[in-house]
Amino acid sequence: MRRTADSLLQPSDEVAEALASGAPVVALESTIISHGLPQPRNLQVARELEEIVRSEGAVPATIAVLDGVARIGLSEPELERVATEPGLRKLSQRDLPPAAALKTSGATTVAATSFLAARAGIRVFATGGLGGVHRGWTDDQDESADLDTLARTRITVVCAGVKSILDVPATLQRLETRGVTVAGYRTDDFPGFYLHSSGRPVEWRIETPEEAAAVMRGQDAFGGQESALIVANPVPENQQLDPELHDRVLAEALAAAERDGVTGQAITPFLLGYLVRATGGASLEANLAAVRGNTALAARIALAWSRS
Repeated sequence: MRRTADSLLQPSDEVAEALASGAPVVALESTIISHGLPQPRNLQVARELEEIVRSEGAVPATIAVLDGVARIGLSEPELERVATEPGLRKLSQRDLPPAAALKTSGATTVAATSFLAARAGIRVFATGGLGGVHRGWTDDQDESADLDTLARTRITVVCAGVKSILDVPATLQRLETRGVTVAGYRTDDFPGFYLHSSGRPVEWRIETPEEAAAVMRGQDAFGGQESALIVANPVPENQQLDPELHDRVLAEALAAAERDGVTGQAITPFLLGYLVRATGGASLEANLAAVRGNTALAARIALAWSRS
């Protein structure tokens, strides 16, 4: 029997009811749960992020693929499964068809979460930092699938910029070329993920969730390509990673990766893991501070969008 989109994309009852009534919904990725945090803290953070969404008056929709089915909103047992199941795969958008065919389970990246959320009718998504153009791109042309997906997916992503291990200027240039709108939330600088600022300017600044919703309405009114809106929300300065520590440890991590021949898909987890260890966990705390702030802001934008 041929499997249809309805059978492969299954919102939870709560999410389905919210979408049908026009209530605000916020998509949340699952890779941070399965691959980004140690147990048991990963499950604690997953519950915390969902609670942040609820406290702002919206419905959380954590997304993952379980046994080949994209679950849009997870039950408590499903959330626990994502947090504890060994060998859970990390799925980008390109991996969704084979995962469905082979009834595989996996956590969703920014690209897969954005795609699935948009297919389900969810307009707002909160995450930590985006993928982008890797350092040394001119040699190996390593670029995250996040950028391509965001160039053709109508969703608003609230993030703390792109991961600072990447080539930030090249990533911003790529986003511009692909027609993805980037707006700083109460900032004129593009955030630096662990850092309050990357030192790079953004061309547009918004001050309120209502202004974000107005930009979203403008996207729909003008039509054109179905690209994303990135709301770049910096981690508070008093919660950022010490900039000098960040720069020193990142330089060490890049040198270690080159020395050990780490390339391709292995480079991002290698560098992020190195930063966590070498900063005594401070980079992880800065990341979580950013995710919490992004999640709260995304819920406020979803609420403003539902009222527009």
